Amino acid sequence: MAFTLAPLPYAYDALEPHIDTETMHIHHDKHHQAYVDNVNKAIAGTDNENKSIEELVANAGSISPAVRNNGGGHWNHTFFWDSLKNNNGTKPTSKLSEAIDAAFGSFDAFKEKFNAAGTTRFGSGWSWLIVQDGKLVICSTPNQDNPLMDIAEVKGTPILGCDVWEHAYYLKYQNKRPAYLEAFWNVVNWDKVAERLEKA
Repeated sequence: MAFTLAPLPYAYDALEPHIDTETMHIHHDKHHQAYVDNVNKAIAGTDNENKSIEELVANAGSISPAVRNNGGGHWNHTFFWDSLKNNNGTKPTSKLSEAIDAAFGSFDAFKEKFNAAGTTRFGSGWSWLIVQDGKLVICSTPNQDNPLMDIAEVKGTPILGCDVWEHAYYLKYQNKRPAYLEAFWNVVNWDKVAERLEKA
């Protein structure tokens, strides 16, 4: 079963000015496409050829590095695109807001901890908000790993993730990862995050 790259669920310029149009073109059309192409090559003719991306990710510890890295890249980016929309500065509401306050004390404290997880992730990786044993937890993963993987240091169900690879922000923010993470809050699709919380 060959994987395919779905189109973005919005226009390439939909996240301006926080994430620029050129970055979205390169990030989606080049980087994500490469993960799809490479995972397809890595699973072709193997026992993994007919497995879902979720199955591959869940068993990352027993698959080849090429499948783990590129399969993780495909899952992570698909999740990432669906997490974004220009939110005009809105904040989470209802159950999601209550869960954030219960876990972190306040929305501002949550943002600070999430940003710190992304800023302090050495090299490339992701910052995550996950559900673990019914509670919200913040963690980060290296490279294209994620908390669904059996080899993850912190495991759980992701409901929000931020890509902190330089390709996600360098054209606009250069080496200023903290500025990119601060801008990220303007493009979080809180409705999607709340929906994932309900299902977790």
